[in-house]
Amino acid sequence: MYMFSNQDFVPLYQDFENFYTRNLYMRIRDNWNRPICSVPGPQFDLMERVTDDFNWTFRFTGRTIKDVINMGSYNYLGFAETEANALKTVADVLQNYGTGVCSTRQEMGNLDKHVELENLVAQFLDVEAAMVFGMGFATNSMNIPSLVGKGCLILSDELNHTSLVLGARLSGATIRIFKHNNMQSLEKLLRDAVAYGQPRSRRAWKKILILVEGIYSMEGSIVRLPEIVALKKRYKAYLYLDEAHSIGAVGPTGRGVVEYFGMNPEDVDVLMGTFTKSFGAAGGYIAGKKELVDFLRTHSHSAIYATSMCPPVAEQIIRAMKCVMGLDGTTQGLQRVHQLGENTRYFRRRLHEMGFIVYGNDDSPVVPLLLYMPGKIGAFARHMLTKNIGVVVVGFPATPIAESRARFCVSAAHTREMLDTVLNALDELGDFLQLKYSRHSRSSRPEL
Repeated sequence: MYMFSNQDFVPLYQDFENFYTRNLYMRIRDNWNRPICSVPGPQFDLMERVTDDFNWTFRFTGRTIKDVINMGSYNYLGFAETEANALKTVADVLQNYGTGVCSTRQEMGNLDKHVELENLVAQFLDVEAAMVFGMGFATNSMNIPSLVGKGCLILSDELNHTSLVLGARLSGATIRIFKHNNMQSLEKLLRDAVAYGQPRSRRAWKKILILVEGIYSMEGSIVRLPEIVALKKRYKAYLYLDEAHSIGAVGPTGRGVVEYFGMNPEDVDVLMGTFTKSFGAAGGYIAGKKELVDFLRTHSHSAIYATSMCPPVAEQIIRAMKCVMGLDGTTQGLQRVHQLGENTRYFRRRLHEMGFIVYGNDDSPVVPLLLYMPGKIGAFARHMLTKNIGVVVVGFPATPIAESRARFCVSAAHTREMLDTVLNALDELGDFLQLKYSRHSRSSRPEL
């Protein structure tokens, strides 16, 4: 008979994570995974649910909470819609092609719709070629390993999305982290990489790849692209830009951070983006030089093994992109881009005036409002729902435990009345929960 002590085994979970899950997360768990039962446009319908055992289990009441103002979906340009006229071409494609492809691109799943979409994406971004994938997350996690491997160096922003982190880890390349949007930190890593080469052998790195995002989804900050491009050129590195949240959402005509800074798309080696946000669909793309795209067609795990994008989704992206480009014969797409910018600046300005601490760039439609204390997460989200406003609240482990926040996503589909309703509710709730932490805020107490 063998005797083992607890010290002979690796612990199944970390003490702090278990403590957090049981004592904090379980008490506020009702604020996540709420089921909605309508299109996630500027307003949606929510299925009401209650708990009888302090959030361990939930049951549905059978009632629906109608017309909740949606401040959480990434529906930046308002293309998540159900209007029959807008979706006519999508319905026709559904009728002709069906829902699924049931094959990969390299076998029987390469449709004319995919080729049309790829040509349109390349034209939209003003690059030589583009390739589309059925899942946005996999566009990063499955393609980065095709571009770099052992003997390569990845320099990654500390606040990069999980899909970029996973792709970097799967690649087998050496990963070094630089401080968020900090050019001194990035330049130091680049200088050291060039001067010292690989550890032990001191051989030069095969490739150096810088991974950044256009808009950071938890911070609302926009990448300092001109400075990164200058560093990339000086140290002969490659640049991979993830435009998931920025494509369609920033720039005078919605072409992302490259256009926002007035730069040449050729300055970025790998342009990546998703169709899940501004275009109201699913999937992602990689764009750039033709040789890059041709290489990925034969080497990308996502291209070889994953089922190709279903035709109605491809048509929805084509419809939305043509609208933004003005190829549908209207200026409606451009109006949506301008309306989004107007709504974003108005919403951010009003929050600043009220005295909230808000992260990010003034032109970023991702608006994180700092709550700081984890205990205020539940109170904030529940109180907003009583006012018929749906918000996304974020806590540990997605953010540091002392930097809990509410994240608003502004949409072109939001009317000024909707935004004012939300702002008035926030003004009242900010005083009630004492969330107006800014030193520049006016006091809620009357002057003596």
